[in-house]
Amino acid sequence: MRLEKDIQISISQIKQIFDRSFDGIFVTDSEGYVIFINHTAAHHLNRSVENTIGLNVNELMQMGIYDRSAALEAIKQKRTITMRVKTITGNSISTSLPIIENDKVLMTITNVRSEKTLDSYIKELEYERATAQRYRSAANYLSEVNKKSRLIIAKSKSMETIINTAQNIATTDCTVLISGESGTGKEVLSRFIHLNSTRSDEPFIPVNCAAIPHELIESEFFGYEKGAFTGANQQGKPGFFEMANNGTLFLDELGDMPISMQSKLLRALETGEIQRLGGTTRIKTNVRVITATNKNLHQLMTEGKFRDDLYYRISVIPFQLPPLRERPEDIVELSNHFLQEYNLKYNANKYFSDRSMLSLMDYAWPGNIRELRNIIERIFIITQGDQLEISKQMINHQHSRMTSASEYAELDLKNYMREVEKHYIYRALEKHEGRIGETADYLGIHRTLLYKKLKQFEELACESIDY
Repeated sequence: MRLEKDIQISISQIKQIFDRSFDGIFVTDSEGYVIFINHTAAHHLNRSVENTIGLNVNELMQMGIYDRSAALEAIKQKRTITMRVKTITGNSISTSLPIIENDKVLMTITNVRSEKTLDSYIKELEYERATAQRYRSAANYLSEVNKKSRLIIAKSKSMETIINTAQNIATTDCTVLISGESGTGKEVLSRFIHLNSTRSDEPFIPVNCAAIPHELIESEFFGYEKGAFTGANQQGKPGFFEMANNGTLFLDELGDMPISMQSKLLRALETGEIQRLGGTTRIKTNVRVITATNKNLHQLMTEGKFRDDLYYRISVIPFQLPPLRERPEDIVELSNHFLQEYNLKYNANKYFSDRSMLSLMDYAWPGNIRELRNIIERIFIITQGDQLEISKQMINHQHSRMTSASEYAELDLKNYMREVEKHYIYRALEKHEGRIGETADYLGIHRTLLYKKLKQFEELACESIDY
């Protein structure tokens, strides 16, 4: 450092520094007359430096150069003022700082920056924020996956064939269509493919197409720019394709996608480009798409509800997941897996009786793996001892419906209200596919209370069941 002498900067050098500033710099005296303006600020006003110095800011406003003055407000209020100013060349953000001595304003220094420049910065920040969120999601997903086996739990020959094929095609970028009944493990298979692909360190973004309102689906998929529609985020928003860039986008319940959106999805798959709603530029993305449905897409195509060209584009590699009732070997494997999972979760050492496993294998499981998991968890929770006793009647009881009006007529008020509550809670559980947390939120109660009520229902049911 040069400490032995002061570094002097001349007035001429200061002017050169200001003239080379990326920000517009605008200086007025205490009455608002321009005493200095650099080339950047002059450019914002579409004037030359020479023709601006000496003018009063009121004159500039009268000439229509800009609509209001931050400098005049700073002089008037004797404090720093920031405002949006509409100039002849476009909008800008102006910040005026008054230089005050003995409570008198000597001059104001105004910094000017184009709103377009600020918007580009905001957009860049939003993109970085979205990217950071993508990687946070990816990190959370990967940390969750690392706690579990990378293998799909299955023993049946049909599932072994599917798993081997999935492992072979995982390293490619081909589109995949997974069909099967609800609860058969379509998302599990899609995650397995992603985890075994070259994109495994990138985001996995699951999307339920049936859960998105039709009027919002395009903006959710492709994002939107600032002010694209009423109620839109002021900074705009990236869509699913941008969030999944370099990773995998899993589109579940694809059969519920409106026909108008299907053509836009096809275009994105064909070109690899998307355009935000309200935007004018196309954004290149690198996304692997895996789709899933529990509907018959061939039937939907016949009915004109699903595009043939989209079907052929997404079904390069098709998988048909068999229902659980057609692979009883997997019932044993999955049941033991879930039991071990809950033993670890609740620090227990519970086990199935032989009769329990026979009952589990003898049931048709219309809700497939999801139903199996949920029932095992519920019975695990309400069982006091270590041995889990499960009968087919108990499993069927989970699907019990409200009794008829004539049966209700025989009940006293207390039991009548209990039956109504039980039916309502079980319907809520079915609506949320057995997810305790979501059901509790839907009912407006704490999950602990929900567990308590379910336990009470099961205890009352067990009293009337012949084992």
